Amino acid sequence: MRWKAAILTASDRGVQREKEDAGVQIIREMVEEDLNGTVVETRIVPDEMDEITAALIEMVDYYDADLILTTGGTGLGPRDVTPEATARVIERRVPGIAEAMRAAGLQHTKQAMLWRGICGIRGRTLILNLPDHPKWVYVGLAAVLDILPEGLQCLTAADDTP
Repeated sequence: MRWKAAILTASDRGVQREKEDAGVQIIREMVEEDLNGTVVETRIVPDEMDEITAALIEMVDYYDADLILTTGGTGLGPRDVTPEATARVIERRVPGIAEAMRAAGLQHTKQAMLWRGICGIRGRTLILNLPDHPKWVYVGLAAVLDILPEGLQCLTAADDTP
């Protein structure tokens, strides 16, 4: 099966084109090459709770994404609100995925303890928060990439039940 993925970047500087979002290209390549997915939407929004929330809902409801990968807004800064926005829209948490990503990051740096990303489900869509630095995007996603098809299959298999 070819999974439909959406990528959401939360970044004030990215919206203003002050910062290149290299993490998005890493996510795109990993989704397309390693997950056998198609990226159906890519968007940059400011670090604003309501804008992140609205974008996530639209990616689920309008783009019908199986998987949404966010990048940015997961640190300790006062405007880092991606986990809180994600918590607003998900119906159930999947803590093991976020824990595995943090554990992978800890193999490289203790700063991984400061990453606050979460993972959860809205409808039949898996939403996963990634850090904003390209290196940590890769480390985090690589840590869970092999389990994502199983999780996505579980979510979409519910469509096949009477």
